[in-house]
Amino acid sequence: MEAIHEGGCVCGAVRFRAIGQPRRVSLCSCSWCRKRTGSLIGVSVYFDKNNVQFINAELKTHQLLSDAGRWVECQFCEHCGSALTWTLEFLPEYRGIAGGAFDAPMFIQPERYVYYQNKPEWLEINGDIRRCPLMPESPSH
Repeated sequence: MEAIHEGGCVCGAVRFRAIGQPRRVSLCSCSWCRKRTGSLIGVSVYFDKNNVQFINAELKTHQLLSDAGRWVECQFCEHCGSALTWTLEFLPEYRGIAGGAFDAPMFIQPERYVYYQNKPEWLEINGDIRRCPLMPESPSH
């Protein structure tokens, strides 16, 4: 049986379910992730877009340009404003979900840290996590 990971926004108006294992998990310190999360690091968990289902979805959408100059289509709860999900221009077959929005995020295992050059000096990253100073040119990296 495939794993099911559920989560939602702060007010509970939006719930989601992601099925299976993530296709990619990234930490990021680009300006968009910092502002999206209100933190110094964004945790992005990507699933095949067909494996993400929304329940009670009252989402608003906006599009912006990332630090890498590519479009990002973002969705957030229209009631509480929680940033929940996005699609990246260079990974249209994936749906990104904010790591902190999962009810039980213990399954999350980062594999890369993008915009590592913006990492806070006090933060130590241990383990086998690929460190990318900027956004890699190829989405497979």
